[in-house]
Amino acid sequence: MTLQDQATVRDAITAGRTTLGIELGSTNIKACLVGPDHTPIAGGSHAWENELVDGVWTYSLEAVHAGIQGAYAALVADVEERYGVRPTTYAGLGVSAMMHGYLPFDAAGELLVPFRTWRNTSTGPAAAELSELFGYNIPLRWSIAHLYQAILDDEPHVPQIASFTTLAGYVHRALTGRHVLGVGDASGMFPIDPATRDYDQRMLGQFRHLVAAERPGLQVEGLLPEVLTAGTEAGRLTPAGAALLDPTGTLEPGVLLCPPEGDAGTGMVATHAVAPRTGNISAGTSVFAMVVLEQPLTSVHHELDLVTTPAGDLVAMVHCNNGASELDAWAGMFGELATALGHDGGADEVFGALFRAALEGEPDGGGLLAYNYLAGEPITGLDEGRPLVVRTPGSRLTLANFMRAQIYGAFGTLALGMRVLHGEGVAIDSLFAHGGVFRTAGVAQRLLAAAVGAPVSVGQTAGEGGAWGIAVLAAHAAAATAAGADAESLADYLDERVFADAVLEVAEPDADDVAGFATYLERYTAGLAVERAATAAL
Repeated sequence: MTLQDQATVRDAITAGRTTLGIELGSTNIKACLVGPDHTPIAGGSHAWENELVDGVWTYSLEAVHAGIQGAYAALVADVEERYGVRPTTYAGLGVSAMMHGYLPFDAAGELLVPFRTWRNTSTGPAAAELSELFGYNIPLRWSIAHLYQAILDDEPHVPQIASFTTLAGYVHRALTGRHVLGVGDASGMFPIDPATRDYDQRMLGQFRHLVAAERPGLQVEGLLPEVLTAGTEAGRLTPAGAALLDPTGTLEPGVLLCPPEGDAGTGMVATHAVAPRTGNISAGTSVFAMVVLEQPLTSVHHELDLVTTPAGDLVAMVHCNNGASELDAWAGMFGELATALGHDGGADEVFGALFRAALEGEPDGGGLLAYNYLAGEPITGLDEGRPLVVRTPGSRLTLANFMRAQIYGAFGTLALGMRVLHGEGVAIDSLFAHGGVFRTAGVAQRLLAAAVGAPVSVGQTAGEGGAWGIAVLAAHAAAATAAGADAESLADYLDERVFADAVLEVAEPDADDVAGFATYLERYTAGLAVERAATAAL
């Protein structure tokens, strides 16, 4: 960056013309600052991990607070190092987080039970009953499944619930005082009617009738957050919110916030995939594909969720609980080996070497199988997971085959779900991918193209992911608020202001890879019996 460019960015920071996005992912909380041209200009992150407490995957609220403060402090330090100034305000701010889960609060705003994340699979009876009642797939991780399971289990906290929300909704309320949610994140709490872009009234009525005997007077619509679409002002940063985010007192209150969104919605924005016949694939701790539909699906499929874009358009979602965590674990072990041999090149170098080795592997992975199941996987009917590497005596165990099998394994469950979507006749013109696994150019992208049988595009913002996506949504909300009746739709805003000059790298499916992955997936499907046996025995 030239001195002139630095001066321009510095002026934008001091004048409050930048926008800030914060996304709470499964293993990292990231903050991304973008300039008026939507280019990332600074960033910060804070590592954290979920805990398994009394059989429940959770994060404490103390960890949430410490995490957003840590990520914000790291971002401010980056700004000071790069530009010599400290931001005091922004044109817009947005919060995103992993979707779904269960955060119930009483009337005083106290959390009634520890946060139950999307990773928990204890809601089987509730999800099955609600899916049959609504004629609409209700996955295990959806907030309404958690609430109804708590009702079925007669949990003592249920009568005290005054509101419940997602992680993004909680942080947003802590910053603004408003109990609201972006429509995309809300669609993972309770089904959305795409015609009204609000909770489905028919299903709300069915739920009221269902719980009337056990919980008379429970009005779920009074507990759910208010639904807002992209471009809407969702509140302003309060003095308490500013102090929470920046305990140094430098950050001023009054910043406009966009509707809080889930990581699925911000991934769609980050990959320019909010129009019908487009889709994106996000690869992190979980892996999921989002495809914007032209019309509703003809049948209910347990492998497919129906959610929405941040603008409220209907989306088919293939969500896999398990993603890149097992890849991270193996990379960490190989990194330890490199260090023991006297070569400490850092995590990025280790990942790069391992991923590039995968391209030298046999198309089917040499007969190896890898399951990345650290948690249960609803698509394949598993309540728990056990990471496995399986091979026959005739398989070829090499680093290249091992890494190809690991990357294939990260996309295996996703491929099963995508095949159901293709069976519905859903047309996909383009798929965009984002997430840290795509930082090593051309590897995960190429193997993903083979797994889904479609071209996969990766842009320059692929590594930025959802933190950049929610910052863009904050910029859109600020622009829409200023424009009033002349505000652009989200799709037009992305087309004309954000991605007009975007450079994409497109990987077409390679015929040998496609054939190899098909062989791998056939073996993978048969080998699920081994995975089930492992969960039973270990």
